[in-house]
Amino acid sequence: MGRVTVRRSVVRVTPDGRRERSDALAAEEPLELRVGGRALAVTMRTPGHDVELAHGFLLTEGVIGDRADISIARYCDGVDDAGRNTYNVLDIALADGVAPPDTGVERNFYTTSSCGVCGKAALDAVRLKTRFPPAGDGVRVSARVLGTLPAVLRERQKVFASTGGLHGAGLFTAAGEPLVVREDVGRHNAVDKVVGWAVQAGLVPLAGTVLLVSGRASFELVQKAAMAGIPVLAAVSAPSSLAVELADEQGITLVGFLRGDTMNLYAGAGRVE
Repeated sequence: MGRVTVRRSVVRVTPDGRRERSDALAAEEPLELRVGGRALAVTMRTPGHDVELAHGFLLTEGVIGDRADISIARYCDGVDDAGRNTYNVLDIALADGVAPPDTGVERNFYTTSSCGVCGKAALDAVRLKTRFPPAGDGVRVSARVLGTLPAVLRERQKVFASTGGLHGAGLFTAAGEPLVVREDVGRHNAVDKVVGWAVQAGLVPLAGTVLLVSGRASFELVQKAAMAGIPVLAAVSAPSSLAVELADEQGITLVGFLRGDTMNLYAGAGRVE
């Protein structure tokens, strides 16, 4: 497995002068995802929890519906100049009867760590239909509980604490109990790892849960929540206009600027007490 952090020498400049010191950086490496030996996507990610990332990506792209749809996941082929496995190529074998991804899921070029939809083969494939519509989820969550979640997420972002360079995503119960927290250089990868954890645990659809992200709420993150059946998505920063539109359309409660006891409710305000 690749390293999660890398140490580099830097020159620290302060009003008292400059000095050389060692600094921890968040690792960023490519992961090529293959399905049945066929290249499907390449994303820049922080190594670790790659199988979760693959499960989450395939579920939120509509390829699979639960853990039984994948028969095996294995690293293959990727080697460095010394012949050592880089663990940067992951091949997924779908279970018998599961249709392979269509061309709408393929990424025509490398996706960056900040954007998961920019490589879509067709824009029509972006707005996917979920198997687990969250609109009818009757969960309620208190504003007080929501206000406590960012601190819990930050406390569990161990790599962020040492590097300051990773996004975080956390899945919580409506009572504020943390179920899982994942970190990655890409916000969409962090969410895929969380969703993938839930797929492997047999917890999808994720009715009655809250997904918290450490940055902004983009269209794709709302889409991923919808595909996993998550009724509440909260972000410590702003949502985009398309994110709000999609949340309204899918019946998702979208919370932005969640900071302490203040927040903006952009969609589905009725679920917040």
